[in-house]
Amino acid sequence: MVQVNVELNERRYPISIGAGLLQNPESFRPLVAGDKVMIASNPTVAEHYLATVEQSLKSLGCSVDSVLIPDGEKHKTLDSLNLIFTALLEKNHNRDSTLIALGGGVIGDVAGFAAAAYQRGIRFIQIPTTLLAQVDSSVGGKTAVNHPLGKNMIGAFYQPVSVIIDTNTLSTLPKREVSAGLAEVIKYGAIFDLPFFEWLEQHMDALVALEQTALMHCIQRCCQLKADVVARDETEKGDRALLNFGHTFGHAIEAHLGYGNWLHGEAIAVGMLEAAALSQLLGDLSEQDVARLEKLIARANLPTISPDGMQAAEYLPYMWRDKKVLSGQLRLILLNRLGQAYVTAKAREDQVIAAITRFTQH
Repeated sequence: MVQVNVELNERRYPISIGAGLLQNPESFRPLVAGDKVMIASNPTVAEHYLATVEQSLKSLGCSVDSVLIPDGEKHKTLDSLNLIFTALLEKNHNRDSTLIALGGGVIGDVAGFAAAAYQRGIRFIQIPTTLLAQVDSSVGGKTAVNHPLGKNMIGAFYQPVSVIIDTNTLSTLPKREVSAGLAEVIKYGAIFDLPFFEWLEQHMDALVALEQTALMHCIQRCCQLKADVVARDETEKGDRALLNFGHTFGHAIEAHLGYGNWLHGEAIAVGMLEAAALSQLLGDLSEQDVARLEKLIARANLPTISPDGMQAAEYLPYMWRDKKVLSGQLRLILLNRLGQAYVTAKAREDQVIAAITRFTQH
């Protein structure tokens, strides 16, 4: 097992990474021993891992309840949030309770928001079971639900007390979900860390095959990069915005298609290419670097072209509703070069459309 710490101003919390952590009660002892616990999950994940987590917690003397919300991005809604609130109230959970998110990014975001709001805040543990959640969404305290008019528009910054990453959970993950997680992995190299991007170019086949040594290095590096930026900018007023590279474009794809028709990572993959094309149009990124990014994304078995039938102009209404729009300016995360990102509001709308069009079906 390895551990990465998220260091905040007055708080810190550990990210534990290893194989078999869920069946080891010691993974939970310092966090919940003897407490009242509610586990939020979905039917797919619960079938594989809920009994294991319940057994580990009960062996520590915990009182354990569980609530299942429907599986998939289209259920990242206020209705699902209310299912968790109802379960907490029906089982008489109070401010001393701990809420555990057992699942992927949807479960983590909805349960995290529930923990932030229930009785104005209860303890919260992330147990991410998808690669995307392990390398990105479970770390850093961004919680939210979607609205039909925009993704992640209703939420809160709320940090967990711990993140427990059991790499064995990836063995039950569909290959499409593995690829979706690799989109966020590639993002870290593109925005922060050229040597890591080069490492990914050398080891992408091993990651697609879920080779354990490569996975452990990959997850640890991504978590460290995320922890570093969250420590500098917990509430996304500066550097943390860089983590949204490709997301303004990608969120538009998700909203336009209807949440869940493309996986988040699939939409972000195309969004990163569109952001890279815009970076090149603005004179910052070379054609060679755009090609390297496109090749790596393709090797991760991710899409490199916009959804069939979605035209460039159809992105714009969603992009203008993005949370990064400030004072009437569309702020985008672009690349100076591979490994170095920046935020700009200087891109013209016609340039944005031209960049999208480059990666649109013709």
